[in-house]
Amino acid sequence: MKTKSAGNADTHGFWKRMTSRAEFSVLIGLLVLIIGMSFASPVFMTFNNIFNVLSQISRYGIISVGMALIIITGGIDLSVGYAVGLCATMAAYLTTNAGLPWPAVLILILLLGAVIGMVNGLLVTRLALPAFIVTLAAGKIISGCTMLLTSGRPIDFDSPLAVLGSGYVGPVPMCVILMFLIIILGTIFAQCTQPGRNIYAIGNNPRAAALSGIKVKKMTCLVYVIQSVLCAFCGIVVAGNLYSADATLGTGYDIDTIAAVVIGGVSMTGGEGTIWGALIGASIMGVLKNAFVLLSVSSYWQSIVIGLVIIFAVTIDRIRANRKAV
Repeated sequence: MKTKSAGNADTHGFWKRMTSRAEFSVLIGLLVLIIGMSFASPVFMTFNNIFNVLSQISRYGIISVGMALIIITGGIDLSVGYAVGLCATMAAYLTTNAGLPWPAVLILILLLGAVIGMVNGLLVTRLALPAFIVTLAAGKIISGCTMLLTSGRPIDFDSPLAVLGSGYVGPVPMCVILMFLIIILGTIFAQCTQPGRNIYAIGNNPRAAALSGIKVKKMTCLVYVIQSVLCAFCGIVVAGNLYSADATLGTGYDIDTIAAVVIGGVSMTGGEGTIWGALIGASIMGVLKNAFVLLSVSSYWQSIVIGLVIIFAVTIDRIRANRKAV
């Protein structure tokens, strides 16, 4: 039986570990932001606005799972917004113009996402090209394909799949439930499975990971496939929310998702961070964007503030990395 002093020591140790994590300070920041907005705007804490914010967060939350895994390996993906746009417009095209049933559309769109991720992953791993350049170029190619598909015009999305973005389970939006399910699955994968632990090992030291028997190229390619499949799913969710899709859908998602992940404590140097931390970062982005609307802040100032938040998050990440290196 543990003594009372031993129990107190365990409790103290637990709280010390919790408060020392990067995610803890980010969570405190989110709570402060929520409290501040509850005083700044009487509309913020209303029932409808809370679910509106959660719906906005779901778009970044779904993609942030894949982005977190990629950054943990030491990589980056700048094509996510364009992938969301292409998959959304392709889903609308296959439904409206090709008349395919929704199960076929769902499978084909997820396969399209897997192909995009596989190409990115193979270029990064097999040809040893920089992920920054590969995914930037891929984004441009995907954007051009989306423009060719739509001719710059929106396509209606009238499909049972629209329930993923516009449906409700009671008062809770379906997209919010899906986001939390994906976050939970992503957390289990990253923290409780061998492939997930291998991803952290690759981010910490790719050479050491290879020498220990981890298939670095295979695992790196896998995270890009996971990311793009999540982008495909997010594209369906967003198209379902709007009941249409166009070439501009997904614009800016890459920067916003990277910002959410880094704000949430995922290190840009790789090997560190959590999926639930990325969710906290996505929540901060969602609350900030909602605050801009409620407080009638100019869109110009919105861009400035988001940019400053990103710089601040990366600076904190660099300071934290330098302290660990000492």
